[in-house]
Amino acid sequence: MSLLPIDDVLPELINQLNTNSQLILKAPPGAGKSTRLPLVLLQQGVVAGKVIMLEPRRLAARNIASYLASQLGEKVGDTIGLRVRGETRVSSRTKLEIVTEGVMTRMLQQDPELTGIDLLIFDEFHERSLDADLSLALTLEVQEALRDDLKVLVMSATLDAEALINLLPQAGYIESEGRSYPVELRYKRLTEKANFIGAVAKEIVTLLSRESGSMLVFLPGAGEIRRLVEQLDGQLENEVLVCPLYGQLTGSQQQQAITVAPKGKRKVVLTTNIAETSLTIEG
Repeated sequence: MSLLPIDDVLPELINQLNTNSQLILKAPPGAGKSTRLPLVLLQQGVVAGKVIMLEPRRLAARNIASYLASQLGEKVGDTIGLRVRGETRVSSRTKLEIVTEGVMTRMLQQDPELTGIDLLIFDEFHERSLDADLSLALTLEVQEALRDDLKVLVMSATLDAEALINLLPQAGYIESEGRSYPVELRYKRLTEKANFIGAVAKEIVTLLSRESGSMLVFLPGAGEIRRLVEQLDGQLENEVLVCPLYGQLTGSQQQQAITVAPKGKRKVVLTTNIAETSLTIEG
């Protein structure tokens, strides 16, 4: 496996989890906190019981579970489990469950002692939601009143570290530096009468002719994505794959957008803000 920024802090992180019941990890997107860290914790046997990792979005939860299971050569429901609204894939062999925050809240209400669970990971905590805040509040209450052996790891890319440290004054704190790349900003102003979808399609065609590599395009929602797919039909070279990415798509469609483009191909990924913080798009 290729080295990721998170690898540099893994020894310290494991040591902190062995000695602290609460830990804050700040790591930028693509550092490997969601895809490398959980498997290392399992392999190192950091806790004896089950690990639960909370994700703010179902799309991210499904794809992270699928990716982690594939790294082990297994299917979701074996070592890596998944619980989201309307879908549960776990078994007696499951050691790590990826769950959405609403599901976690219900788990805490149904079993406040979190029987058999030794570590809760709050992933992408910077996205903040009522469910995430409630789950963390309930978890801290459980830790204090019922389970002083329960461990909590809060992870984020862009969190307000000072505010979180004030909330968890006893927690350890680790920061992963990540990687930096040169970024060039260009601004394109649209006229008031311009058709938004038509203008975006034109810009995509122009940029593909000038630049190499693949492209990630953020759009307001699934409706705009579908209209842009139709607009781009027949306008691009055969080597260019147009890959939508939003929650209502099938797993195979989502994977086509997330994984690296096949050899000799380029991708135009049309996505909502799910790809801004919750997922890392390969290539």
